[in-house]
Formats: sequence, structure tokens, C-alpha cells
Amino acid sequence: MVDTRPLVPPALDPATVPSRTGTAYPEPFRAPCEARAKQALGNELGIQTFGVNLVRLEPGSWSSQRHWHTRQDEFVFVLEGESTLITDVGEQLLRPGMAAGFPAGKADAHHLVNRTGRVAVYLEVGDRTPDDEVNYPDIDMRHAAFAFRRKNGEKY
Repeated sequence: MVDTRPLVPPALDPATVPSRTGTAYPEPFRAPCEARAKQALGNELGIQTFGVNLVRLEPGSWSSQRHWHTRQDEFVFVLEGESTLITDVGEQLLRPGMAAGFPAGKADAHHLVNRTGRVAVYLEVGDRTPDDEVNYPDIDMRHAAFAFRRKNGEKY
């Protein structure tokens, strides 16, 4: 007999978690990330010291602009599909069961790009260290104090 009762915390069915699609990036940096969808699994469970997102990248979409964090560690684990990991050292194809990690303070900008015709799904884990700054070396943008700014400090 199959148990059909809904899960209760600390268990969670990701299908019950609302998904947010798009990005908070200002123009003109939004378009490649608009089809990215995230479900904040950690938030739903009350986790406060790190975030866990279930991310869906539609074909052709990017996880983010290429970036690196001054104080936040990041980790991704691929569940479905394939994505190209692009870092300062080049490109690598990530398939289900593969992982990548990005230590805080290491100036190796990274992002995932779905160049296939299928949806890619991965877990994204990051800490919530205060005073983190995000650097975007390919574009005129950085993120600090909850605001996107040009590299000269002017707000978008």
C-alpha cells in the first residue's frame, strides 16, 4: 500500500514549494536568466544559515551572470539534464551526479549555461554570510549591501 499522506516538516515534497522564475538583475543583464526557475527548499524548512534551491534551467538559459563571491561559498549538484559550467579556466559539461564548488573569496567567476534542448535541474547550496559582495567581471556590475551597482558605485 502506498502512503499518500502529505509530508510534514522536517520532510518536504519539492512539488509543494512555490517556484520563482526570472532574475533580479537590472537591464541589460536580465535576458539570459529570465527562464531560470528556483524553488527555495531551505527557506520552506526554516533553514537560516545556508540556502538550498532546486533550480530548473530551460534550454538556452543561464543560471546567472558569471560571478564570484567575496564571503559566500557555493555548491551545485546536478540532478537532471546537462549544463555547461563556465569558469575562468574554461568550460566543462556537468551531467547528473556531478558537482561543482566555489569557495568564498576565490576570484574564479562562474555560471551554468543550458546549451541542450532539455531542461537541466540542479541543487544550489550557498551560505548566508553577512557582508558578502558579488563581483561580475564580464559586465559593469557588482552586488553589495542588497543593491546592484555599476563598478564605479552608481546604483542601477
